[in-house]
Amino acid sequence: MSEDTERHAMKMAKKKAARDKIMATKTDEKGLIIVHTGKGKGKSSAAFGMIFRCIAHDMKCAVVQFIKGGMSTGERDLIMRNFSDKCAFHTMGEGFTWETQDRERDIQMAQAAWEKAKELIRDPANKMVLLDEINIALRYDYIDINDVVSFLAEEKPHMTHVVLTGRNAKDDLIEIADLVTEMELVKHPFRSGIKAQIGVEF
Repeated sequence: MSEDTERHAMKMAKKKAARDKIMATKTDEKGLIIVHTGKGKGKSSAAFGMIFRCIAHDMKCAVVQFIKGGMSTGERDLIMRNFSDKCAFHTMGEGFTWETQDRERDIQMAQAAWEKAKELIRDPANKMVLLDEINIALRYDYIDINDVVSFLAEEKPHMTHVVLTGRNAKDDLIEIADLVTEMELVKHPFRSGIKAQIGVEF
């Protein structure tokens, strides 16, 4: 064994011992409040990755889409076609507000989506509930942030994970969350004139 190899092995052994010591203290389990926000791409994509993990582990889960309308998306089509027994999927929005141009209807749809979300979260059979683009509905005050925060703090079953996506997450939501990830925009093809493409954006 060369000196460099031996030094590397000793360094990694120390690192593993330190890591094992830290991991031994991490014994709690709880349902997490998870927020994906920021201007970068990948908020919903990462959330659906967790939904597919739940499906793969035979765990019941659910999705409520607050903004996206009836257009076909790969994740919805796959779940509806193959995993509807494991994942309830509710597309309750009608598109972004600049498309509908009807604030009152947008509010009604968002509030109906929130009622459905509460019903799904209250059901302890659902191990994870994804509230896709709820942060946009909260940003435009279609839903009361105080209602969302108090519901998650007081009524969410202890072992249920709730994932909330969308730009501009409210500070009150970030405050109560267990895990917050902000996707940072570095480059995006849209700025170069490239449209949303199948398999990448939907």
